[in-house]
Amino acid sequence: MIMNNDLTVGIIGCGYIGKRLARQLLQQHIPVQAYVSSESSQAECHRQAIPCEIINLDETLTSIDVSGQHIIYLAPPPRSGHSDTRITNFLRAIEHSLPEKFVLISTTGVYGDCQGEWIDEARPLNPTAERAHRRVDAEQQVQQFCQQHGIPLVILRVSGIYGPGKIPLARIKSGSPIVNQEDSPFTNRIHAVDLVNICEKALLDADITGIYNVTDGHPGTMYEYFTGVATTLNLPPPPAISLKEAQHQLSEGMLSYMAESRRIKNEKLLKDFAFDLKYPKLEDGLNMITEEEN
Repeated sequence: MIMNNDLTVGIIGCGYIGKRLARQLLQQHIPVQAYVSSESSQAECHRQAIPCEIINLDETLTSIDVSGQHIIYLAPPPRSGHSDTRITNFLRAIEHSLPEKFVLISTTGVYGDCQGEWIDEARPLNPTAERAHRRVDAEQQVQQFCQQHGIPLVILRVSGIYGPGKIPLARIKSGSPIVNQEDSPFTNRIHAVDLVNICEKALLDADITGIYNVTDGHPGTMYEYFTGVATTLNLPPPPAISLKEAQHQLSEGMLSYMAESRRIKNEKLLKDFAFDLKYPKLEDGLNMITEEEN
């Protein structure tokens, strides 16, 4: 059931996905109120005719009036620590003007390393990276808040996002190495177009609540992803190295992603959201991306 036409959607953190979502909603004459952290982000939103205010989630906030809004929280956690203090500040600021629905963008990283196993939403959380601990903390805070105040909640655990302007083009052009197919972990992806459509339905459909893995359901190795992008854009494939060699050549951040392998099911998402993904496989999504768009 689609909710009433009088709602306003509040977008907390209006970046790559947030702006695409805002434009799509505004095209349907659904009012949007975006919240960003910098003047440059605000200016970019205004350039795209997206109503926008600046809030600093790193500070204790005065009250924010989101009463009656359908909130989607896309803001990233802080860069360090095991807690998401930003979402703590936000929840405190809206405690006296509650939203009608809350959609939280989380990550499949909360499952940790699953050694390449197929997993679904019933998999116990086992965060290993510090960034994943912050995401688990955010989920727990929002679950407690929404339960306490009787607010319908959707948690979207999103896999790697790709799309126009969001592929590793610079890395591939630089000739940086990647781990070979034999040592490469499984990774999971969702195209930006499909993610925006999922966010819209999560916000507007009263029947959608709960936790969902957001992925295309066709995982592949990190090696396959990088070589697939290179092939699509007619670029030389990046050189492949062993995992042992990678310990001395790849960044700490990249190595932390290499330490986790999982294949994520999306049956619950497809069943409850009742629509087909536009780009169900990586090759489908890459074929619509050109180098000029990036």
